[in-house]
Amino acid sequence: MNENIVVGVDIGTTKVCAVVAAEDDLGRVNILGMGVSESHGLNRGVVVNIDKTVAAVQEAVHEAERAAGVEVRSVIVGIAGDHVQSFQSRGVVAISNRNGEITQQDVQRLLEDTMHVAMPADREILHVIPQEFIVDGQDGVADPVGMSGVRLEANVHIITGLVTAAKNIYRCIEKAGYEVADLVLEPLASSFSVLHEDEKEVGVALIDIGGGTTDIAVFEDHTIRHTAVIAVAGDKVTDDIRKGLGVMRDQAEQLKRQFGTALVDMAAPNEEITIPGIGGRPEKSIGRDTLAQVIQPRIEEILEIAAIEIKRSGYARHLSVGCVLTGGGALVPGTAELAAEVLGMEARIGRPMGLGGGLVEEVSDPKFATAVGLVLYGMRPEVIGGAPFDTDVSAASHGDGLPGETLIDKITGRMKSWFDEL
Repeated sequence: MNENIVVGVDIGTTKVCAVVAAEDDLGRVNILGMGVSESHGLNRGVVVNIDKTVAAVQEAVHEAERAAGVEVRSVIVGIAGDHVQSFQSRGVVAISNRNGEITQQDVQRLLEDTMHVAMPADREILHVIPQEFIVDGQDGVADPVGMSGVRLEANVHIITGLVTAAKNIYRCIEKAGYEVADLVLEPLASSFSVLHEDEKEVGVALIDIGGGTTDIAVFEDHTIRHTAVIAVAGDKVTDDIRKGLGVMRDQAEQLKRQFGTALVDMAAPNEEITIPGIGGRPEKSIGRDTLAQVIQPRIEEILEIAAIEIKRSGYARHLSVGCVLTGGGALVPGTAELAAEVLGMEARIGRPMGLGGGLVEEVSDPKFATAVGLVLYGMRPEVIGGAPFDTDVSAASHGDGLPGETLIDKITGRMKSWFDEL
């Protein structure tokens, strides 16, 4: 197959999802296969049990391989967890060319200069995303290559994570028998699959409510302005139902999916739900509005913390489009309406889009937003300064002189070297 095949693996707290996709001659992305398995080896987005995670990754990727009829050798994997932090940095370099023309190498030197920030020994840089370039004091430059100047500056958004968290993800993928082609922050990946380009231009907040973590990304002027990961998500809603109604965890999850609503007003007060008894006790019935009274406060809390993060970004007033909710936690009916109320802005549920063919129906669900976003990133990694993939599934291309190529190689190489030190 001459197609550019990319595999994305979203290692989540409640599920591991693998998606195999290929780009055809017309540049359309076709989903060839997907696989989902239950995940028991993570807590709040961080690996806590290697063996269980390895088993879940193998199961999901094998299922995707069978559906696609390809053999997977390397994957793009997402990273989340409340250890992820981001901050703004600034760098400056002098242009050394005689004619004063800015080249790709100058941009490269500048991006590497922005990475020289004081960091604790246990943290490492995951992504360096240019916000804007400044040439001789003239700001608002999107791409300075080819311009003339003596001084080149850049504002960048740097995303960092714990070295050990990244190492553990590497270890799980390698133990499962695959190579890690790239490590991508999950809210960034989700943004590729559920946000329109015009939304990113006007200003939008992405809130990805998963099982263990809620990921937030704020965009304006086509650029990511703020990222955050908070450790309150869908699992907490299930826990509240389990404790509040006195049921098993599996039953609580089923009640949430089948009868749950995020707004008490949406639940019919006279509608009864039967709850199984524990330890031989008789069944009992409750009103659907009682279940909603358990769910609503927790989803409200998640959205309020998200609102604080959006305020912290300094871009709360710039989000003219409002927010987009995605992830499995956004599937509870009424979540968008509650978000509009809590955040005071328009809200919609985001589903993966921009796919050409294949298993499009199967993956057009908010809970697959991250996995689909990972493969879309694999097709166009230059959007955040990565290097595009080769036509071979197992290798990233080298030496094609694309923006940010050596930077991403350096980061990936550094991660591989941590792994080799173990």
